[in-house]
Amino acid sequence: MPPPAPPPPSSWRRWPPAPSASARPSWMRWPTADEATEIQFNFHSINGENAHYGTPTNPCAPDRVPGGSSSGSAVAVAAKLVDFALGTDTGGSVRVPAAYCGIFGLRPSHGLVSTENVIPMSQMFDTVGWFARDLSMLSCVSNVLLPLAADNTIKQPTHVTIPKDCFEILGSLSDQTYQILNASVAKRFGNDAVDNRNLGEFVSANVPTVGKFISDFSRSEAPSVPALSVISYVMRCLQRSEFKANHGEWVKTVKPNLGPGIRERVHEAIASEDGPMEDFHVLKTEFKSALSALIKDDGILAIPTVPGSPPKLRMEAVALENFRARAFSLLSIAGLSGFCQLSIPLGVRHGVPVSVSLVACHGADRFLLSVAQELYGTLKQETKKAWSWSSSDSSL
Repeated sequence: MPPPAPPPPSSWRRWPPAPSASARPSWMRWPTADEATEIQFNFHSINGENAHYGTPTNPCAPDRVPGGSSSGSAVAVAAKLVDFALGTDTGGSVRVPAAYCGIFGLRPSHGLVSTENVIPMSQMFDTVGWFARDLSMLSCVSNVLLPLAADNTIKQPTHVTIPKDCFEILGSLSDQTYQILNASVAKRFGNDAVDNRNLGEFVSANVPTVGKFISDFSRSEAPSVPALSVISYVMRCLQRSEFKANHGEWVKTVKPNLGPGIRERVHEAIASEDGPMEDFHVLKTEFKSALSALIKDDGILAIPTVPGSPPKLRMEAVALENFRARAFSLLSIAGLSGFCQLSIPLGVRHGVPVSVSLVACHGADRFLLSVAQELYGTLKQETKKAWSWSSSDSSL
């Protein structure tokens, strides 16, 4: 057995008291002060690397990060230690580890599942989601945690938007997910259901306040969709503001010993100015309205979960930051709108897991799951067909 971990800094023990047992659900164990601090500030990491207790090994790709912050939950599911696990997702902390570990991960519609007694990072975006290795288990958990549907009629989507720019600029061309999705949707729901409009152009045309910020992101040398970079920027500004209000004084007073990467982002959040908050809130409302008009109650948006393969452990900082920026351009779509998103594993190619995501309107979580169940078999067939030329290095 490995030696026990050294005790954490004494400052970590100064954490607000846990609520009484009667004030929390019976299944919820309140974390210790040590755990709470580590968990809380890992919210700022989508890598899952942990400088204090070690990084959980990604069962799907041991030389790659497991994704965070809910890395332990995702690894436990992927390693078949548990059938399912809960995780929190504020900026991507269920969707990213699900994609990196090759399992299913659901971020429910914001506010649909209670976050009572969950340590807040940013109440405007905090959600409790869950992981599973298969859709049947994910659906069982969903049947317990999601509110009962007002209408139990299972509907097929009338349209599935598969935006070309999200895959060709923000995603990875080599994994062929754009072609796989187009073929799968056409085969399962008909050619007329496929919509390949560019999401960046749609957002620019239908979210007026984006114009106030887009010039700052149009000059980027890195691959980007400027309108989605604005969406990501606004979401992160709103998150920082709430994080600072929730924890700024505590960080300044206690000065916790934070790991590299986490430390810089926490102190950046604490030191940051709030910016034009009224514009940020207006843009958030406009974006949710525009995305609702695009997807509607009977539609789906299909996007990459992440920009490509999980980063290697201890990746060089500049490359990691570029990857992170592209990731948040994708993650902020469901994040800023509050919509539900399901990360779906397609298999392992060239030694790394590949995934796609389906997004549905706020409150359409059960519809999203039913579409995933309808489509998943076809996705696997089309993935096998697309990857057949390199099947010796692919597992589905």
